[in-house]
Amino acid sequence: MVFYAINQIIRKTSVFSAYHKFVLPLISFGLFTILIVLITVGIKKKLLLLVFVIAALLAILMYKSLKKVVVIQYILAIISFSILVSKCIERNTSSYKWVEQPDKIESVIFKKTPNIYLIQVDGYPSFNEINKGYYNFDNSTFNSFLRSQEFKLYGDYRSNYESTLYSNSSLLAMKHHYYKVSSNAENETYDFGKVIIESNPVLTILKNNNYKTHLLIQEPYFVLGKSNLGFDYSNIMNEDVSYFSNGFDMNKDIKSDLMTLINANDASNNFYFIEKIKPWHVASSKSYSKGKKEERYLYLERLKEVNTWLTEVVSSIHEGDANSLVIIVADHGGYVGFDYQTQSRAKTLDRDLLYSVFGSALAVKWPNGDIPKYDNKIKTSVNLFRVLFSYLSDNEAYLDHLQDDKSYLIIEEKTPFGVYEVIDNEGNISFEKHK
Repeated sequence: MVFYAINQIIRKTSVFSAYHKFVLPLISFGLFTILIVLITVGIKKKLLLLVFVIAALLAILMYKSLKKVVVIQYILAIISFSILVSKCIERNTSSYKWVEQPDKIESVIFKKTPNIYLIQVDGYPSFNEINKGYYNFDNSTFNSFLRSQEFKLYGDYRSNYESTLYSNSSLLAMKHHYYKVSSNAENETYDFGKVIIESNPVLTILKNNNYKTHLLIQEPYFVLGKSNLGFDYSNIMNEDVSYFSNGFDMNKDIKSDLMTLINANDASNNFYFIEKIKPWHVASSKSYSKGKKEERYLYLERLKEVNTWLTEVVSSIHEGDANSLVIIVADHGGYVGFDYQTQSRAKTLDRDLLYSVFGSALAVKWPNGDIPKYDNKIKTSVNLFRVLFSYLSDNEAYLDHLQDDKSYLIIEEKTPFGVYEVIDNEGNISFEKHK
C-alpha cells in the first residue's frame, strides 16, 4: 500500500511521470535485497549501496516482470511468517525438561565460597594435543607460565559437542542434549542460547549460594535476542546491540571490564564468565577457506595472541584475588587439520582430526592448592561443574550422577545422517549412531 501510494504521487508529478513505471520495481527489489543483507551480515554500508545499485539495474531490466517477482516475494514471506509463528508458539509453550537434574544438586550448599573465574577461550586445543598431530605447536612457554601460577593442566580434557552454543549449553546444564536431533519428547525445547544466558542449573546454584554472577563477553553473540538475562551483570546488554548486529561487531575490552568489576565487588562472592572469541578455529566454510596449511598458520598466530592475553588476565587476577578458583577452559578445539570447520560433518576415523575438534584446553587454579582427590573425574565439559560443586560443598555424593564422557558429532556425509558418538567414555575413537 505504501509502495502504491508513492507510485501514484510520482505518477502525478510531471517531472518524474515518465519514470513511474520503474518506481514500484525499484522500491520492491531495493528494499527486498537490502533486508536480505541486513538479516544476514548486518549493516555494511558499502555492501548495502552495492545491492541497491544492482536492484536498481534489475528494476530497469525486469520492470515488466514485477508481478511475477512480487508473487515469489509473497511466497517467501508466507513461508517465513509461518516459521516465525511456529517458533513463537514453541518458545511460549514448551519446557526445558532436558536440563532437569537427576538429583538434588540445585540445592547444594557450598562450604567454600571463593570467587570463581571461568575464562573461556574459543577453540583452544587441549594441552596434550597442541604439541602433536595437526597442531604440532610448541606451547611450553605458556604451559610453564600456568604452572608457575599454580594451575593444574588437564591435558586430556575435551568437549562433548563441536560448537560454542552446543558445548556451553551442555556445560552449564550439566546434561547431554545430543544436538536435539534425536529427541522426540513432546514440547521439548532446545534454545541453546537461552539456556546459556537466561536460565541454567549452574546459575541457579551459584545464586542460591549468594554469588553475584557476571558475564563478560567480547562480542554480543550470546545476548542477541535474549531479553531475560540470567546474570546479575553483563558488559553487553541486549539493548546495547544494534537490531541488525551479526553478533561479532563490538570487540569489547573485557580485560578492562574485569579489572573494574574486581575492584568494585570485593565485598561479595563473585562468579565471572569471561568469553574470548579467540583463537577461534579454521574457516567456517569452504568458500572462506585458504586451505588447511594456511588456515593452520593463521590459527596459530591467533593462538599466540591469546596466550599473551591470558598471561595478562591471569596475572591481574593473581594480583587482585590470589585465593580464587580460576578455570581456563575452551568450548571445543580449533579444527586444525581440516580445510574448513563444516568439513568435520563427514565421517572420519582419523584420531587426530577428531581430537582437533574435541580436544579442549582446561587448566584450574584450585584455591590454596587444595586439589580434590577426585579431580580425575573431570574428563569432559558436561561434568566440569558437577565436580566443581562437589568440591565447593565437600560432598562427593553429587559425583554419583556424572554424565557419560562421550563426544558427539552430527554427521551428514559418507554415512546416513544422524548424531554419532565419535569418542567413547575412555577417550577411544568410536563411531556409533546415537539412538
